Amino acid sequence: MARIVGLWFILFAVWLLLSGHWDSALLVGFGLGSCTLTVYIASRMDVADHEGVPIYWIGRFLLYLPWLLKEILVANINVAKVILSPKLPISPIMVVFRSTQKSDLGRVLYANSITLTPGTITTGVEGDQLEIHALTRKDVDGREEDEMDRRVSIVEGAS
Repeated sequence: MARIVGLWFILFAVWLLLSGHWDSALLVGFGLGSCTLTVYIASRMDVADHEGVPIYWIGRFLLYLPWLLKEILVANINVAKVILSPKLPISPIMVVFRSTQKSDLGRVLYANSITLTPGTITTGVEGDQLEIHALTRKDVDGREEDEMDRRVSIVEGAS
């Protein structure tokens, strides 16, 4: 029941932030109704489980987010340097990394975090192995990926 109530509050907060309609009672009522209907459908479909609504991750994820944003910024600068270099020093490579996350949601967070950092894309996930395409060999030297894997495991609660 806590997951369903938490899902409703999250949906309504997102609706309020994205709609920008705070002053019209009719529009706020429509938002309340649509969030209620969505939560009802989600509970009937039995998708409001611990992975579908990971409320217990929110605090740890908010601590992870600034680090991820910093990594995205650093990767943007590195990719810009590569692109703007007259020699265009690219050396595309495909590598496989093993993730230490225990849940599918944790592996998805790790794979998407890798894809969000410019210069790297997760092209496939099978079990605990992630196939990654990188713009340069330096982008996948292992250090940053190991740190990201460790931090995502902390968000997941495995460490």
